[in-house]
Amino acid sequence: MSIKLFESYQMKNVTFKNRIVMSPMCMYSCEQEDGMVNDWHDTHYTSRAVGQVGLIMIEATAVAPEGRISPQDLGIWSDEHITGLKNLTSRIKKHGTATGIQLAHAGRKAVLEGEILAPSALPFDDNMKTPKEMTKAEIEKTIQAFAHAAERAKKANFDVIELHAAHGYLINEFLSPLTNKRTDDYGGTQENRYRFLRETIDAVQQVWDGPLFVRISANEYQNGGLQAEDYIQIGQWMKEQDVDLIDVSSGGVVPVSPNAYPGYQVPFAEKIRHAVKIPTGAVGLITRGIQAEEILQNNRADLVFIGRALLRNPYWAKEAAGELKYALQAPEQYRRGWS
Repeated sequence: MSIKLFESYQMKNVTFKNRIVMSPMCMYSCEQEDGMVNDWHDTHYTSRAVGQVGLIMIEATAVAPEGRISPQDLGIWSDEHITGLKNLTSRIKKHGTATGIQLAHAGRKAVLEGEILAPSALPFDDNMKTPKEMTKAEIEKTIQAFAHAAERAKKANFDVIELHAAHGYLINEFLSPLTNKRTDDYGGTQENRYRFLRETIDAVQQVWDGPLFVRISANEYQNGGLQAEDYIQIGQWMKEQDVDLIDVSSGGVVPVSPNAYPGYQVPFAEKIRHAVKIPTGAVGLITRGIQAEEILQNNRADLVFIGRALLRNPYWAKEAAGELKYALQAPEQYRRGWS
């Protein structure tokens, strides 16, 4: 039996050398508050490429200054960001690893000075700022900000773009009935609440022809919130728009903590994959190679997104290969110490 975790995976014009994806995780490391790549990002991401990850998804990268989660977030809102990002993708690709970037807008979860924006004027909790309800002009401007960010991502030589529509950030806020109380074309029915994401996907695809992922929160863990069943219809709309993969996470829309246990989000990816007939990524406390392999062998997802386990160990792929008795090729420089 072949080891699926280390099989290559083809998507449009991109081949991932294995099915291990580094999940996007914020580093909050732009100390100058300018959104620029720095030495930390170079070291952090390149070390995981040396460790033989198949696809590295760069952290949530803000498409607008007011769309940052924190002032220290990575950014892609200006052409000045392209050079640093392009140098980073070049370093990662030298090790045979594909590169992705998660385009994001924090919406009401931005912790910034000044005005923050959201579909409706509802704060995340009592300790956070009340956002301004977006006008249609601000909606259009933000959709164009995603498109301009996609153009910059292309110039920076990324292989994959992921739209961050999860964890209670702006796109997720439009999707969820818990956070979207609008009465115009962007609120009310599920189709109207999908409109912002629909128009964002359309705008991005005008300038981007590579693989496009969308990360979702498939369960909001709150009465009246979205659940995996709702994402069957939403997933069908994404499939019709030629989204290539749904990256299935959960939570973050409202301040509720899920009961987290190993693989707790995998059933959501499995449900959407089989109901919509679209590739999915599984994420959430996946820590061992044998656990990742089970997900793939049982066709529960197509790619496995590894998060905190890759923070603890840049060479998680080697550890997983050892567990699965797979002979993972070492970087030439490490060959004498790899076995």
